[in-house]
Amino acid sequence: MRETPEELSKLQSLLDSSLSGSTAHLRSIVEGRTITAAQLTGVLTGMCTLALSTVTAKGEPRISGADGHFLHGRWYFGTARNAAKARHLAARPAASVAHMRGEDLGLFTHGTVEEMNPEDAETTADWQELLAYLKDFYGDDAFDWNREVVYYRLNPHWMTVYAPGLDKPTGT
Repeated sequence: MRETPEELSKLQSLLDSSLSGSTAHLRSIVEGRTITAAQLTGVLTGMCTLALSTVTAKGEPRISGADGHFLHGRWYFGTARNAAKARHLAARPAASVAHMRGEDLGLFTHGTVEEMNPEDAETTADWQELLAYLKDFYGDDAFDWNREVVYYRLNPHWMTVYAPGLDKPTGT
C-alpha cells in the first residue's frame, strides 16, 4: 500500500460518490458487498490484469488487456508506443478499465488517461517514482523505458468495487 491518508480519503470519497450516484440496479448489486478504500488498496498489490476499453476514430469500442498497477489510489498501465490502444488514447483519452477476480472482486473505473512519459515532451513530475517502481517490478532492462513503452495514469471520475466476502474475517 503506497497511499497517503489524503489519497485514501480522496479514493473513499470517489467510491462513495460513484456508488451513491449510480443506478438503483447497480446499487442493489454492490451495496453491502463492497470494501473501503483502505481495504481495496491492501487487495490490489502488484500487477493486476485489466480489461481496458478505448474507442476508435469511428466510435467503435475496443477492449484489450493491460498490466495494471494500482498506486496512490489510481490505475497505471502501459503499452507499446505503436499499439492501437496508444493511438486511441492519444486521440481520445477517455477510458474505462475493469479488474475482476472471479466472483470475489470487481473494480470498475471510468476516467481520462494522462500520459506519464510522452515521447516528445516533458514527463510528469512523478514519472521517476513510477519508473523506479516499474523497473523494480519488471526488471531494469525489460524495455527501453523512454522509447518502447508509454505509461498512463487513469484519472478516475467514477469507480466502484464489488467485493462480496472480502470485508469479512477469514478463518474460524
